Amino acid sequence: MAAGAAQLRVEGVAKQFGGVTAVDEVSLEVQQGEILSVIGPNGAGKTSLLNMVSGFYRPDRGRIAFEGEDITNLPPSRIAERGIARTFQNIALFKGMTVLDNLMLGRHVRMKSGVFASFVYWGLAQKEEMAHREKVEDLIEFLKLEDLRKQPTGALSYGLQKRVELGRALALEPKALLLDEPMGGMNQEEKEDMARYVLDVNEERGTTIILIEHDMGVVMDISKRVVVLDRGRVIAAGEPKSVQANPEVIRAYLGTKHAIRKAA
Repeated sequence: MAAGAAQLRVEGVAKQFGGVTAVDEVSLEVQQGEILSVIGPNGAGKTSLLNMVSGFYRPDRGRIAFEGEDITNLPPSRIAERGIARTFQNIALFKGMTVLDNLMLGRHVRMKSGVFASFVYWGLAQKEEMAHREKVEDLIEFLKLEDLRKQPTGALSYGLQKRVELGRALALEPKALLLDEPMGGMNQEEKEDMARYVLDVNEERGTTIILIEHDMGVVMDISKRVVVLDRGRVIAAGEPKSVQANPEVIRAYLGTKHAIRKAA
């Protein structure tokens, strides 16, 4: 990646479902190591945008590049291999599996030994699994899940399940992390914990964060920049303070200037 170049570039992407335009000619750049929040009302196209970046949707038009490489038409597994991980708006864990096993699944794209190697070269596969287990144990400590590692994830509280899902994405050791409403459905204490983890991931690991979030207090507190979508289009972008004072943003999303100040 050239010095000064954006780590992620989204250029004029569009996505339609039948006659409905979900994303309409959206362009944005994300610099390495920043926290960028994408906000907007329900149906604005936020999740569809993340789905295109992570390969779950293929754009109808436009281009997406990560670290100078065109990833527009790559499948999700190939995009994950290049260092982009994500969480989902609706929890997508294997709830019958333990916390440890869910996190180990997050290492799958880093595993070189396949099933054949596990049988033929048992020692090699065993050493590799031990190395991956060590990485996962570090994550368990980082996320303060030590006492829960053997618990089925389905038995955990909603907030803890969200934390495990964050851990599974981090198990990939991503360069860029896409978070789709990581604090949705949480109480205030759980939101504060999650915001702290997001900041720690960004500051301690240097991971780029692209965040979809409806809690404007969180957005304004932790974001370096904010992009606002409305009806699939970008209507504002910039530093949080400038975005929160934008009249078009107030009309389209936040209602009144009083409401936005209260949320911040």
